[in-house]
Amino acid sequence: MIISASYRTDIPAFYGTWFMARLDAGFCRVVNPYGRQVTEIRLTPGAVDGFVFWTRNPGPFRSALTEVARRGYPFVVQMTATGYPRALESSVIDRERAVAEIAQLHQRFGPRVAVWRYDPILVTSLTPVEWHVENFAAFARALRGKIDEAVVSFAQIYRKTARNLEMAARRHGFTWRDPLVGEKHALLARLAEIAAEQSIRLTLCTQPELAADGLPPARCIDAARLSDVAARDISAREKGNRPGCLCAESRDIGDYDTCPHGCVYCYAVQSPVLARQRHKAHDPARASLTPETEPVA
Repeated sequence: MIISASYRTDIPAFYGTWFMARLDAGFCRVVNPYGRQVTEIRLTPGAVDGFVFWTRNPGPFRSALTEVARRGYPFVVQMTATGYPRALESSVIDRERAVAEIAQLHQRFGPRVAVWRYDPILVTSLTPVEWHVENFAAFARALRGKIDEAVVSFAQIYRKTARNLEMAARRHGFTWRDPLVGEKHALLARLAEIAAEQSIRLTLCTQPELAADGLPPARCIDAARLSDVAARDISAREKGNRPGCLCAESRDIGDYDTCPHGCVYCYAVQSPVLARQRHKAHDPARASLTPETEPVA
């Protein structure tokens, strides 16, 4: 089984001690975010084919990654780096540090380990379309030779996303909008051209309605990439999390409303206040990331 750690929260940035304790124990428990049912997931070498780590800052997790590799577990790091203004993401690392972290991953663990995520693309008065073109190009130039894939998607404006965006817009004095489909196609074409100039393959995450000629869908949990890292075959059936998702089957070991990065567009945080509270109250000795008896927020 492939273990996802985690698209629900940033385990490498904030919960690395917990993760390594669970790896030592050989299992963790995952609390269903809706019904609060608890599932035990084995984390032994015989049970785990590999890990996919999702993060905006792998720096605090560097020694853990070295230990994970020493124990023989292959892994891929999905590294999100957008370089947005602080009004949109209050506490993530800046572009220079993000590029340096990806370079470290490439140098220490090989050319197939790191995947750069420039997502979600959010169009605001602070980040208009031309800003994205220039920002993406700066990242791509800096990352040339350090990655081979960049994953993009446009922001999905869920109800909670719109609410959090509106609150931030009022607080910081910006406006935002969901671009027209034609605008999205045009921007994707420009980003694909920029990426290709830097020998980077642009892929599109779970938005097949926006797929244009030559822009392939992303497989963020990618058994083929893990196989390349492991230098052996890792087989997993395709089992996406939503329509259009081509990810391989996996088990996610995180929990929602636990990431304190402060990204106003985050799908995994309904309440930034609750996320900060949960992070502050976190017990790394616990088998689950959040308390098993905690009521639904």
